[in-house]
Amino acid sequence: MKLPLNLATAPQENRRPFLAAAALVGTLGIVALALLSHSAFESWQGNREIRASIARTELSMQEDQQRQSELEAYFRSPAAEEILDRSAFLNTLIDERSFPWAKIFMDLEETLPPGVRVVTIAPRLVNGRAEVTLEIGASTDEGKIQFLQAIEKSKLFSGMVVKDERRSDQPTSPDRIVLNLTVWYSTT
Repeated sequence: MKLPLNLATAPQENRRPFLAAAALVGTLGIVALALLSHSAFESWQGNREIRASIARTELSMQEDQQRQSELEAYFRSPAAEEILDRSAFLNTLIDERSFPWAKIFMDLEETLPPGVRVVTIAPRLVNGRAEVTLEIGASTDEGKIQFLQAIEKSKLFSGMVVKDERRSDQPTSPDRIVLNLTVWYSTT
């Protein structure tokens, strides 16, 4: 039988398992370092493209703001204000000329009961809507009430406000009652 005896004063230890484990851990560390370095490089490269895109966008915004301030300065100039005022005046004239007179008269004809007539009519365009001031003459209270009810029921007229009502005592006058009112007329 053989006995493993070590008679040396400093016995020699077997370091192979430690060296193998250290080499394995070192290799895994180097692989992990390579993977993390590659990931960090790709992230840095992607962020570089994003930073370049942000810089281009900020430059574009600065150019747009500068252009906007130049345009605002131009539109505040007296010449531009004069042109804008003139165009607003001309647009108002065009809107007034394009008022559908025939249509409003046909619609009023449908709503007027017997014994009621339109004395004056004055449309005014306000923000794309027609505000119509009417002076209505009625021979009886019943006709006046029928007219007011017809206007309220109409889908074309809305927001009726009676401003004034006058009565005439003259027997020769065809209009015993005169109403002043405003209504919104739908031109569409």
